[in-house]
Amino acid sequence: MRLQDKTAIVTGGASGFGQGIAQRFAAEGARVLVADVNGSGAADVAGTLGGLSAAMDVAQDGDWQAVTAQAMAAWGRIDILVNNAGVTHMPQPMEEVSEAEFDRVLSVNAKSVYLSARHVVPVMKAAGAGAILNVASTAGVSPRPRLNWYNASKGWMITATKAMAVELAPLGIRVNALNPVAGETPLLASFMGEDTPETRAKFLATIPLGRFSTPEDMGNAALFLCSDEASMITGVGLEVDGGRCI
Repeated sequence: MRLQDKTAIVTGGASGFGQGIAQRFAAEGARVLVADVNGSGAADVAGTLGGLSAAMDVAQDGDWQAVTAQAMAAWGRIDILVNNAGVTHMPQPMEEVSEAEFDRVLSVNAKSVYLSARHVVPVMKAAGAGAILNVASTAGVSPRPRLNWYNASKGWMITATKAMAVELAPLGIRVNALNPVAGETPLLASFMGEDTPETRAKFLATIPLGRFSTPEDMGNAALFLCSDEASMITGVGLEVDGGRCI
């Protein structure tokens, strides 16, 4: 029960890594608000956890205002924020990615972190405590070809994490990031271009431990970084990647 009586917002929590994180947090005693653009999926996950849910577009300021208000009305505080929601564009030459795709990737992967800070950081500042976890990617550390603007958005998130950490540390707020390799999530086919045995084998050949990340892997790593066990850790980008970035 390492998160006993803690409260947490997890975006992109209806599936994949976000669902794994939400489930792990709840199992360790946290009260969780599962937020996702898929509102019914968020409600389903929250229902199994005894938590709250919200239909949310993380690129919209009004949605952040509403979710923050929902959490505060229910709990009176927000101890943990996990910025997990993310999207990618299909693998293609950088100059062929449409402006609309670029805008969507940067809005969901980067602007969402800015918007979350506008609404959640003041709550944590008032409490003098908090843990923020940004789910970035190995793509921001060791970029793969043909995913250029996705890579860039995750590199932005890693730098934002470090900048947030150094500014918020004196106020009792820790900020860290997870850098997962691709996993068994709804985004996997988009990363690979197509989901076939051949593309999977080629992708797995780049991961020394020989398997994809799982929601359970992410839940375990997120639990550590957001728990009091990591009270001396801030500004870190933890690679959960089976050795891919070595």
